[in-house]
Amino acid sequence: MIEKNYQPADIETRMARIWEESGAFRAGRPERRDARPFTVVIPPPNVTGSLHMGHALNNTLQDILCRFERMRGRDVLWQPGTDHAGIATQMVVERQLMERQEPGRRDMGRAKFLERVWQWKAESGGVIVNQLKRLGASCDWSRERFTMDEGLSRAVAKVFVELHREGLIYKDKRLVNWDPKLLTAISDLEVQQVEVRGSLWYLRYPIEGKTFNPDDPATFIVVATTRPETMLGDSAVAVHPENERLRHLIGHRVILPLVGRRIPIIGDDYADPEKGSGAVKITPAHDFNDFEVGRRHHLPQISVLDQEGCLDLAENADYLRGLPEGAGQFADELHGVERFAARKQIVARLEDFGFLEKIEPNTHMVPHGDRSGVVIEPYLTDQWYVDAKTLAQPAIAAVRSGATTFVPKNWEKTYFEWMENIQPWCISRQLWWGHQIPAWYGPDGKVFVAETEEEAVGNALGYYAEQEVITPEQGREMALDPAKREGFITRDEDVLDTWFSSALWPFSTLGWPDDEEDVNRYYPTDVLVTGFDIIFFWVARMMMMGLHFMKDVPFPTVYIHALVRDEKGAKMSKSKGNVIDPLHLIDDYGADALRFTLAAMAAQGRDIKLASSRVEGYRNFATKLWNACRFAEMNGCALPPDFDATEPKETLNRWIAHETARTTREVTEAIEAYRFNDAAASIYRFVWNVYCDWYLELAKPVLMGEEGAAKAETRAMVAWARDEILKLLHPFMPFITEELWAVTARRDGLLVLMEWPRKAGGLTAEQLAVVTTTSPNDALVPPLLLALETADFSDPAAEAEIGWVVDLVTAIRSVRAEMNITPATLTPLVLSGASPETKARAQRWNDVVKRMARLADISFAERAPEGAVQLLVRGEVAALPLKGVIDLSAEKTRLDKELAKAEGDIRRVDGKLANEKFVANAPEEIVEEEKEKREAAVARKAKILEALERLKNAS
Repeated sequence: MIEKNYQPADIETRMARIWEESGAFRAGRPERRDARPFTVVIPPPNVTGSLHMGHALNNTLQDILCRFERMRGRDVLWQPGTDHAGIATQMVVERQLMERQEPGRRDMGRAKFLERVWQWKAESGGVIVNQLKRLGASCDWSRERFTMDEGLSRAVAKVFVELHREGLIYKDKRLVNWDPKLLTAISDLEVQQVEVRGSLWYLRYPIEGKTFNPDDPATFIVVATTRPETMLGDSAVAVHPENERLRHLIGHRVILPLVGRRIPIIGDDYADPEKGSGAVKITPAHDFNDFEVGRRHHLPQISVLDQEGCLDLAENADYLRGLPEGAGQFADELHGVERFAARKQIVARLEDFGFLEKIEPNTHMVPHGDRSGVVIEPYLTDQWYVDAKTLAQPAIAAVRSGATTFVPKNWEKTYFEWMENIQPWCISRQLWWGHQIPAWYGPDGKVFVAETEEEAVGNALGYYAEQEVITPEQGREMALDPAKREGFITRDEDVLDTWFSSALWPFSTLGWPDDEEDVNRYYPTDVLVTGFDIIFFWVARMMMMGLHFMKDVPFPTVYIHALVRDEKGAKMSKSKGNVIDPLHLIDDYGADALRFTLAAMAAQGRDIKLASSRVEGYRNFATKLWNACRFAEMNGCALPPDFDATEPKETLNRWIAHETARTTREVTEAIEAYRFNDAAASIYRFVWNVYCDWYLELAKPVLMGEEGAAKAETRAMVAWARDEILKLLHPFMPFITEELWAVTARRDGLLVLMEWPRKAGGLTAEQLAVVTTTSPNDALVPPLLLALETADFSDPAAEAEIGWVVDLVTAIRSVRAEMNITPATLTPLVLSGASPETKARAQRWNDVVKRMARLADISFAERAPEGAVQLLVRGEVAALPLKGVIDLSAEKTRLDKELAKAEGDIRRVDGKLANEKFVANAPEEIVEEEKEKREAAVARKAKILEALERLKNAS
């Protein structure tokens, strides 16, 4: 018996337990061993993370696909897992140590610290997994992986070693994003560009050979900079070769102020003649663009900052080289001074000596660490790199050839832009938590890369014995006794970028390189669902690694979902205070309501504007379904054994079969095309409008009438359509549909494992043979199967009759609403020039139409009477005589006022949007809000004009 009230919290807890205990989500179930696999890998959330709205959207869409394909008979593996999140996890544990006033990381040492991290992971890590279960994610949780699992760690070591052996991993000195607080290199994704109100300093660099005079521009060249402290590492000044004002100085040298170093003036396109002074200082060790300019012109790389962002000048050979006598004193004075404090001192000195021309206020973007919050420094250091350019070529070719496609397709342009301009990938991080780089260094600095320490030791002993650094006897002793080789080789202390291990996710999670059976069965995966912000960081790298090691793309389709914004279209952020917590929405409205909201709004390429009112609306939809199922149950609607839904006698029942088949086709095709919003809209329309508002309403007289064949058939058909609804809706709203299935369907088995809606009785062997032999293209088989499966439900005659009733009542209701006719006022209806078929329908459905459209009577005439509003319903005229029912003149006056208001709203918005200053300066969400206001006003105007036209014809 269905409970009176729908309580999602009770249902969701119970159903989650039932699914888990039954193993419903497990891949490789015995009955599906011969089924075609369907594989999806979850974008692994950080082990430190908690569910946010991006996770909710991403996992809802994945779950819809997995539940859909599971019901279609596929052997579904939705591979779950979490990422070890190097920086985030290390920060969490270090903060915990500080709060507990325990020894810090460096005090306790690497081994003890890592023990604490694993302890934290066991006790507190992976909270998000349980939150995903609350959302209803049907992953195979028995296969949950972690990027630091033993198996995945082995895969990481193997990949590193093989790429190094092939020359695709190497060590190099280059600029990296350096976090002076966390003391590590970080990826571009961990850098936030923050708009900062700063200054632009214009500095005078004296030209060599001329006596510097602050009042004589011919004796110096002016450069503009936002970072005066880095000038100490300048190795050139650049001007554009076509800069008519300055190009005559190319080839000359300047004296670097305060330092005394002589540096060249070079010609390079990087210097923008229209920007600043037209000349730029080149500091290769402290700016990514300058680094490339320095390489082009073979300039020295002079680093003047240390790892903590303090000036590093004393005993800095690169800085001191070539300086005039006495310059070392300046180095001693500023050595160790924090970078921003040093900036003030340097600017003050420049001003004292006449080298500062002017200071202008300047608002510009400054990179900050997303975890530490400090300004990031481009820092010159030795790091490990992957030759991404070489690995990118097959990955680019795979997308160009269509082996992998993006949905929406426009994201391929972004993919190509990144991949075709790819830089070496820095994969080393100066952390302790993560995959320690499998490289060991000998006493002379020679590197030995190996999957295990034993292998590295063996390689090192062999090498140094051959070089006669050690004797064969010493080598044997060290091989047998680890204590005797202590300090002989030392392991690289750095760990790998977390994106390195997650790049292997589609095959490492399947057991590669050890478990060939699962890899062969489930790789490549079928689709990847992810956000646009990690196309380069994750998608591209999985493509590179999958093609290199598995010789196949990791997925043929990449579905890129949009952002979830707040209801005004603003990006959610803690600083704005507009973050919507999905767990709070689940608490308030249920997971099904949140899931359906996200799916219904997930139009391809369009960001989602989420408001809690939308979630509340879909909670009402769930309640509507709940009440409809209760109504069916209370009226004895149950599905008899062997009921054939293709052979009802009653027109109404043939119509609902027809509409069910149409909805099945629409929902199926929309999910297959990743049009989740269209699928949700179709099933919503069918449940709310077709089944609840029309079918059940039209069936009430039969259900409440005398017993007989019509009533028995209608009861069965109500139950059959209800069950089809539960199946179609299950991928979107799994909890409520599973609960209702258990109570109403009264069949063995969980809905999650039931068959997706299809023709009663299934396909005959002959039909199946036609499909498989006439369609060698696998992509065509599902649509052909679907066409055959739903063919027997098609009933144009039933649709014509019931569709006419629906359209007529809907049109009358619309006019009544437009004209402000109260429900208590019954109006007459005249069918003008009606065909015999329409007259017969009107007589058959007379009572129903009168009741539902609030009519006094229905009559027939050759022409529409005067003072009647005319409606065109399926090609024939239906007239509502309103003269005497409402004051037509007063109604026209009211509509004219509404029209003027709508036109005023349109003009007001047009004025704003025509203002270039407004469009340029207003936040994106405000501009979008104005555009939406205009769309609403235009739609309102169109409806008012339609109503006025009807009134005009009625006058």
